[in-house]
Amino acid sequence: MKKLALSDEILLNIEKPARYIGNEVNMVVKDPAEVDVRCVFSFPDSYEIGMSHLGLSILIDMFNRRDDIYCERVFSPWPDLHRIMKEQNIPLFALETQDPIRDFDWLLITIQYEMCYPNILQILDLSQISLRSADRTEADPIVIGGGPCTCNPEPIADFFDLFYIGEGETVYDELLDLYKKHKKSGHYQRAAFLREASHVPGIYVPSLYEVSYHEDKTIASFVPKYEDVPCTVTRQVEEDLSHAVYPDKPIVPFIKITQDRVVLEIQRGCIRGCRFCQAGMIYRPLRERDPDFLKEKAYRMLTSTGHEEISLSSLSSSDYTHLEELLTFLMEEFKTKHVNISLPSLRIDNFSLDIMSKVQDVRKSSLTFAPEAGSQRLRDVINKGLTEEDILHGAGLAFDGGWQKVKLYFMLGQPTETEEDMCAIGGLAEKIAERYYEIPKEKRNGKCQITVSTSFFVPKPFTPFQWSPICTKEDFLNRAHVVNTNIKSQLNRKSIRYNWHEADVAIIEGILARGDRRLSDVLVRVYEKGGIFAAWSEFFDDAIWQEAFAETGTDIPFYTTRERSEDEIFPWDFIDAGVTKSFLLREWKRALAGEITPNCRQQCAGCGSAKYRGGVCYENKS
Repeated sequence: MKKLALSDEILLNIEKPARYIGNEVNMVVKDPAEVDVRCVFSFPDSYEIGMSHLGLSILIDMFNRRDDIYCERVFSPWPDLHRIMKEQNIPLFALETQDPIRDFDWLLITIQYEMCYPNILQILDLSQISLRSADRTEADPIVIGGGPCTCNPEPIADFFDLFYIGEGETVYDELLDLYKKHKKSGHYQRAAFLREASHVPGIYVPSLYEVSYHEDKTIASFVPKYEDVPCTVTRQVEEDLSHAVYPDKPIVPFIKITQDRVVLEIQRGCIRGCRFCQAGMIYRPLRERDPDFLKEKAYRMLTSTGHEEISLSSLSSSDYTHLEELLTFLMEEFKTKHVNISLPSLRIDNFSLDIMSKVQDVRKSSLTFAPEAGSQRLRDVINKGLTEEDILHGAGLAFDGGWQKVKLYFMLGQPTETEEDMCAIGGLAEKIAERYYEIPKEKRNGKCQITVSTSFFVPKPFTPFQWSPICTKEDFLNRAHVVNTNIKSQLNRKSIRYNWHEADVAIIEGILARGDRRLSDVLVRVYEKGGIFAAWSEFFDDAIWQEAFAETGTDIPFYTTRERSEDEIFPWDFIDAGVTKSFLLREWKRALAGEITPNCRQQCAGCGSAKYRGGVCYENKS
C-alpha cells in the first residue's frame, strides 16, 4: 500500500475521504522516475464533479498513452480539508502518487465555468505555488489553462503561464515535445520555453502581450510584446473524431459521482445556431463520430468499468444522423446485461416516441425540453428554431405514450424581451397541461406534472449576444416575479411548478464571462475572503464578491449594463475561434430584427468554421 499524503486521523475526520486516496479501478500506475515529464490535471471543483467530466478523462488517457509522460489528477479539497491543510501547512497532492503538486512539471487546469475561478486560486495556494505567474520561479510547474472558459481567458490571465485554446486532442503532443527539448537542454529557462511555446498553434502566453485602455475603460490595443509572438491565437479543433483518442478504461471511483456512468460522445458541435449559446458557436463545425467507433468504445468501456448505464452525449442528440442505428445496437447488444441508456439533449421537434419508450421507463422518468422562450417572437430573436406547434406536438406525443412529467427550461432577460414574452412562458405551460388533459381520464398516467425552470441570461463571448447588456439583479428578479404571478393565474396552475435560479450569481458570471485582466485583483480578494466553491449555492456569498468589487474600485455597470459599440475591441478578440466577428455581428443584427437563420444542414450561414475542413461543412462533398 502506498503512503498517503493525509494521516489516518485527518481522513477519519473529513467528509468523503475516498476523494483523496486514489487507487480507484483503472487508475494508471507508472514509476515517476522512468518518465521525462510529470503532469497533473486539475478540475477546480469537487472530486465528484471533476471525475464526471469526459474531457478530463480523454486528456488523461491521451497523456498516459505516452511512455515518457505520467499524468495524474487533483481536485479542489472540500472546505473541511481546505481548512486543515492551511492550518497544518500540508501541500496539495496528486491522487496517483500522493506527491506534492509543486514537484510536477505541469499543472493543467480545465476551466469549465466562470464561478470556479476562486477554486483555481485555491489549487495554486494549497499547492504552495505563487498565485500570479509573474512571481513564479524556475522550480515551479508550468500552469496551463484549458476548456471553454479560455474563450476569454483575460480575467484569469495573471494566474496562468499559458493557455491551450481549443480541443486538447490536437497539439498537446507538440507542446510536450517542446517542453522535453527545453528540459533536456541542460539550461532550462521558464521564459525561453514560454516564448517558444507561443509559436505552437493554439497556445496563448498572456505575459507576452500588452493591453492599453481608453479613458472610457474600453480596450485601446492588445498587442504582442515581441515580433515573433503571434497577434492572433487560433483555436484548435479536432477534425476527425472517429480516429481521435478516447478512453477504453475510464477510472471508476469508489464513491458515487455526478455522472456515474459510461459516457459516449456521439458528436461535437451543433448545427442549430442558437444565438445565446456559446458551445453551439465555439464547437463548430458539427462533427459526428462513426457509429462503429462508438459501438466498439461502448463495449470496451462497459466491460472495463462494470457500469450499468451509458449516456449518449452531445449538444443536440437528435441531430446525430446514426442515432437510430446506434441505439438499436446498444439495446440489442446489452439487453441481457440490463444496461440503461440515457439520451439527453433531445429537441422536441425531433422527438421520437419509439426511441424514448425503448430507453426510458415512462412511469418513472420525466422528459426535458428547452424552448428557452415562451413566445414565438422571442424564439425567433434567439434563433431557437422551434414553433409552438412543434412544442405542443412533441408534448402530445409524449403524453400519448404514457409520460405525464415534463420539465421545461427557459431564460429570462434575453435581448428585446418584453413582459408579454415573460407571460408567454406560463401560457405555454398551460397549453401543454391542456394537451395532457385532452386524454381521456381512464387513459392518463396519473396527474400531469409540469416543472418550469428559468435561468437568467448571461451574454457570452463568441456569440451574437456578446454585444448585449445584462440585466441588473433587481430587473432579473422582477422578471421572475412576472412569470411566477402569471403561472399562478393559469387554470391548470396546480399542475405547474415554477423554479428560478439565483440572480446575483448570474450577474457575477456575466462580469467574469466578458471581463478583462483588471478583474484579477477582484478574484484574489474573493479567494482571500473565503469565496471558494462559488458554483455551489450553499457556499456562494454575494457579500464577499460585492466587498471585493468595492475594494478594488471595480465599475460593475461597465461590465454589465452598458451598451457596447459594434467596433469595440473585446478582451477575447485576439482569438480566432472559427466563427468570425463579422458573422456574429450580422447575427446580432438579425436577432434585433427578429430574423431566423437556417441551421447548418439547411443552408450555410458563412460563419467561418469551414476553415477547419471537416464535419457538417464538408459532409456532402466528395
